[in-house]
Amino acid sequence: MTYSKRVSTSIKLTSNTDYSLQLARWFLLPIGIWPRMNTATKFEKFSSCVHILICIFLIAIVAVPCFLYVSLEEKDIEIKLSTIGPLSHWIMGLINYCLLLSRKNNIRECMRHMEMDWRLIQKFEDRQVMLQQAKFGRFVAGICAIFMQSGVFLFFISKSLTTTIVIIGNETMSMHLLAWPIYSKFIDTRFSPANEIMQIIEMLSTFIVNSVTVGACSLDAIFAMHACAQLSVLFSWLNKLIVDKNNNNDCAKQRLGIIVKHHLRVLSFISRMESIMRNICLVELLGCTMNMCLLSYYLITWWNKIDANSLISYTIVYISMSFNIFIFCYIGEILTQQCKKVGETAYMIDWYRLPHRTALGLILIISRSSAAIKITAGKFIQLSIATYSDVMKTSFVYLNMLRTVTV
Repeated sequence: MTYSKRVSTSIKLTSNTDYSLQLARWFLLPIGIWPRMNTATKFEKFSSCVHILICIFLIAIVAVPCFLYVSLEEKDIEIKLSTIGPLSHWIMGLINYCLLLSRKNNIRECMRHMEMDWRLIQKFEDRQVMLQQAKFGRFVAGICAIFMQSGVFLFFISKSLTTTIVIIGNETMSMHLLAWPIYSKFIDTRFSPANEIMQIIEMLSTFIVNSVTVGACSLDAIFAMHACAQLSVLFSWLNKLIVDKNNNNDCAKQRLGIIVKHHLRVLSFISRMESIMRNICLVELLGCTMNMCLLSYYLITWWNKIDANSLISYTIVYISMSFNIFIFCYIGEILTQQCKKVGETAYMIDWYRLPHRTALGLILIISRSSAAIKITAGKFIQLSIATYSDVMKTSFVYLNMLRTVTV
């Protein structure tokens, strides 16, 4: 009976961890970034390496020829500007893909940390708090996936279905446009089947790049909401530190010791999460700021030239990128505020009812909380709501500069 109860409890804990990470696994597994266990066989490790190389190849085979096309072949400034935005999205995807690969071990450790947290938390009400935050993390990841995938794929489809007339020698031919133009000396996409092959490659590359962005955003949201759940549990424990009038010194010391250990455990999780995401956040912050500027430029200057599908896709991608930056900044803001709140909560309880030596232990918690935890982009830009406001202002400043230069 005891054995079966332990097995059912273990299954439930695993299912809770899987529930928290499910969407991130869906996004990262198809592109080879989902970390494997250390017990993976040689064949599994080899297949994982092949999978990663294929994904990098599919991103590079679109990004490099497109960069050469913009740099060496195209002379029209409007066409160059229309290509720079999608190209920068591919370059961001390639950089973030490499950054996620380099952080696979840290991602695995964060997942193990989450699984252990589910094992350590025993009370039903604490688990409900964790489940509630896990649902919110899944919701954010889902919204990010819907906007990014739908916007970019709609742009790809609208471009791919557009035909144009080209003259080759004495022949006049009709061909489908590529969403991302290719340097003609690399491959001549005017002819079949080169055009169709590149259409398929670009579609696969689009899925990979979008999955990188969505996977990074979902990991950040899931890890951050788990940290917030652990801090909420900590607040509950602090409020329940004084449970009786007698306040037995040994019991109070034991409870306070558990709280301090849990606090340090949460801070170590946030620190590891920040080390995983800070460079990715920097790439997203800079890249999305530029892309939002370019998307605004497309919508304002080419309002009468673009079709309805392109208009909708530009709008959805703009909303998606602004949403991504907002999520990163909101997560940084809420984690900083929640970490500060630990010290405030410790001060606001009836600490004077505790034994004097035990009450002095609260100074450790208050002192540690006074050192603000900052989620940064590249260690030099703090992610907060104020940063999001600055990003939006900056994108409009760049937009005005771009319009002044090109008009």
